[in-house]
Amino acid sequence: MFSREVYIDRREKLKSLIGSGVIILPGNQESPRNYKGNDYNFEQDSSFLYYFGMNIPNLVGVIDVDNNIEYIFGTDFTLDDIVWMGEQKLLKDFAKDSGVDNFIEMSEFDSFAAKLLSEKREVLFLPQYRAETVMQLSKAFKINPFEFDKVTSEKLIKAVVEQRNVKSELEIAEIEKAVNITRAMHLEAMKVVKAGMKEYEVVAVLEAIASKYNTSTSFHTIFTKNGQTLHNHYHGNTLQDGDLVVLDAGARNSEGYCGDMTTSFPVSGKFSEQQKDIYSLLIEMFEKAEELIKPNITYKEVHLEVCKVLAEGMKKRGLMKGDVEKAVKAGAHALFFPHGLGHMLGLDVHDMEGLGENYVGYDKFPRDMQFGLKSLRLARELKPGYVFTVEPGIYFIPELVRRWKEANKFTEFLNYDKIEEFLSFGGMRYEGNFLITENGSRRLGDKMPKYFYEVEECVSKK
Repeated sequence: MFSREVYIDRREKLKSLIGSGVIILPGNQESPRNYKGNDYNFEQDSSFLYYFGMNIPNLVGVIDVDNNIEYIFGTDFTLDDIVWMGEQKLLKDFAKDSGVDNFIEMSEFDSFAAKLLSEKREVLFLPQYRAETVMQLSKAFKINPFEFDKVTSEKLIKAVVEQRNVKSELEIAEIEKAVNITRAMHLEAMKVVKAGMKEYEVVAVLEAIASKYNTSTSFHTIFTKNGQTLHNHYHGNTLQDGDLVVLDAGARNSEGYCGDMTTSFPVSGKFSEQQKDIYSLLIEMFEKAEELIKPNITYKEVHLEVCKVLAEGMKKRGLMKGDVEKAVKAGAHALFFPHGLGHMLGLDVHDMEGLGENYVGYDKFPRDMQFGLKSLRLARELKPGYVFTVEPGIYFIPELVRRWKEANKFTEFLNYDKIEEFLSFGGMRYEGNFLITENGSRRLGDKMPKYFYEVEECVSKK
């Protein structure tokens, strides 16, 4: 938890952006795995954590903008709790640490809500992603839970996004800590991987690094020899020499900030000539993004320039043909790169995605629904303080190739006969975390292996 002044300042900024009304910011509740008391690991709602800093379940924060009063609602610890959990600091004292002097028992929350309704106060909600929270708020404020999305406040969403998209120096330092732990996870995986191992054995080793630093993973680890499947959470394959693996993993530190990196490396320690060639093109794409990202450029522009590097590279290798500009405009390159270049990063690994990708990643123009572009999570103009990922990929997805070929899709740009020679290749991607500075950008964290020979050196050191 940061100093109380940090949270006071954040709430004051939100009040100034909102102007009036009563903001309701619920924290997350415990979520049972299979019965009450046997819960999943607790992870706090990121907006509640941002504004109140209390990493404790079953709380609701209230910011009464009109009267300049703030409240925390919760159920303070009893003697029964102390018997099971040991001596506990009172919730009202945690609230004071956050700069909130008004702690009220959760049993009073419904009557508090009823009073707001009777006074016809403007009540502002963010979108909610957990059913138990929707039910809690719907009961208190007499809302049809199936229509909760209709009562969320666009004004509040935009204010929170505007504030949280720009990271403070304090936040950047925390993200960089998470990035360096993420780095250690990836390097450990490269160090231990070898033929004959199961994928889950490597996952166990790299996730132990997160535990070593008192962190959790920021999302379900992706580690697979089938890199052509973009989000593959299966870890049951046996690794063999010649396999190329994709590792997409990150750490979430004790303050809640996330890292997110992807690496691709050969199990044997040496890329095949074909793997080396495609990997080198992948790094060309990454470096084009590194070259371009700076204040005032849109990330959509960066994405499209990276796509042109891909298309030109595929043309040189005989997999594409024709005019590169026209091919990218038509979307032919998306056969090999069907996702976006990156996403915001912070207290969520896809920061604030629960508030709506279009609010977080877009501002002055709508999302393009062309295949590939529709998956671009971040497209807006970049500003100093933005932290986000750069993650180009190259994939050979057999079913996608088959369907496009059968439909005679983009035959003026795609050499299907040559492409089919790569159907057993799989896929790869490479991801780093970046900060927009006043004059350019900076990759966060200590140096990571990037070029094929750097990767080979890391994997071969066993």
